[in-house]
Amino acid sequence: MTTQRDPNQVVIFDTTLRDGEQCPGATMNLHEKLEVARQLARLRVDVIEAGFPIASPGDYEAVRAIAEAVQGPTIAALARIKEADIERAGKAIEPAARRRIHTFSSGSDIHLEAMMRMTRAKNIEKSVAAVTFARSFTDDVEYSAQDTTRSDRSYLVDLYTAVAEAGATTLNVPDTVGYASPEEFGDLIAFLVASVKVPGVIFSVHCHNDLGLAVANSLAAVKAGARQVECTINGIGERAGNCSLEEVVMAMRTRGDAYQVFTGINTREIIRSSRLVSRMTGMVVQRNKAIVGANAFAHESGIHQDGMLKNRETYEIMVPEDVGLSGTELVLGKHSGRHALTNHLTQMGFTLSDEEMGRVYDAFKELCDKKKVVYDDDLIALVQDQSSDMPQVYQLGTVQVTTGTRAVPTATVTLRRDSEEMTDAACGDGPVDATFRVIDRITGVEGTLEDFSLQAITKGEDAVGEVSVRVRYGDSVINAKGSSTDIVEASAKAYINALNRYLFLKSHHELKEEQDVTVAEQP
Repeated sequence: MTTQRDPNQVVIFDTTLRDGEQCPGATMNLHEKLEVARQLARLRVDVIEAGFPIASPGDYEAVRAIAEAVQGPTIAALARIKEADIERAGKAIEPAARRRIHTFSSGSDIHLEAMMRMTRAKNIEKSVAAVTFARSFTDDVEYSAQDTTRSDRSYLVDLYTAVAEAGATTLNVPDTVGYASPEEFGDLIAFLVASVKVPGVIFSVHCHNDLGLAVANSLAAVKAGARQVECTINGIGERAGNCSLEEVVMAMRTRGDAYQVFTGINTREIIRSSRLVSRMTGMVVQRNKAIVGANAFAHESGIHQDGMLKNRETYEIMVPEDVGLSGTELVLGKHSGRHALTNHLTQMGFTLSDEEMGRVYDAFKELCDKKKVVYDDDLIALVQDQSSDMPQVYQLGTVQVTTGTRAVPTATVTLRRDSEEMTDAACGDGPVDATFRVIDRITGVEGTLEDFSLQAITKGEDAVGEVSVRVRYGDSVINAKGSSTDIVEASAKAYINALNRYLFLKSHHELKEEQDVTVAEQP
């Protein structure tokens, strides 16, 4: 039975776990994907695209685990217009109460001729067959034709009409290469909405950000009649990324007068979602990013500060509380017990096993000896450090550095592997460089640091610093983070986390270059 949907509601289709994970170095393990999926459910997205099951055994396992564990949103799986893909997707989402198969082909001649090696007519035939087969697994089937913005419009009408008549309930129009401008994309959507005369279908858009227009194009599409937007937390994704969920949602909410639509998103979960995805993927959120950046609600100009003191509306079109920011972060300290910590983490949305809770509590007590005040962001960092099911091949024991005006920066590091402790020392251009060199020597795995950034994630002189690193191991690039009140220790943790992630993915053959399906074949 189909639920009647308000025609002014825009469906939020989150593809952080599928398209977002295609961003180089952003691969997540099963535990991390489940954490993100649970948070997306708290955010109240309508659809979670959990992965591409045919791509690898790991992707299949993750999609099925999410289908089993996460309640609320529809769980979707991606599949090419191939029976093997669709069957694999159908089995992966089988446990979900609400499930969708998202199958895709292409619309442009350049894709059909150069990549798919088929005619327009053959593409329609195979797409119809794919949708028909997908309907044997679920009544909720979405169809996408890649590269629509470089496709012949009359052909798109024929293609989308055929798949809709075959049973596709959502017709997705991707700007696969981020080529469109808002005016022409809105015009394309209006044309398709008017021309595809199959009652009941929802038109969807999936915009890439190559020209920085993904959000603008998505909003133009909504004004033209699209009622589903495909997006990702923090806008992550391949190349320049995707339409940012937090930006498109808050634009529709803040400018309801202009768009006259609404979403079911619980916007107070936006900040928590952004920070969780940033930590899980190692992808840093730029400070001046709209909605979720550290500076999004900061005011430094004297004129701005004066206006804010007189009336917040002078320079704020949203209030921080709308997206989950709050001034009441201080809740725990050195005298807080395990029960209080467990209860607070549950309120924050974390579900931890007894073993994970034990590790987090021990780390919490250690942190309380270093900091007078413990903030929610401190707790998020602790959970991230302690509650991963990714095997920690190497763990940091101690790190000591010697530096000074005339001294050569030297680091002495102790690492643990199983019950064995290994200590070594090395010199470097600075204390962090020396620390990384020691870790390379001890582990015998040499990484090349491609990017390093540091930011304070809490307040005060004893703030916890978060280090983000991008490390290359051969052809593989890994993002990771580490946090501590000591910057060198945070750097060491981040570097070791990158190494452990690389070793885990390598051992499970889940590195992107080893997957059966290439990124180029996906929307």
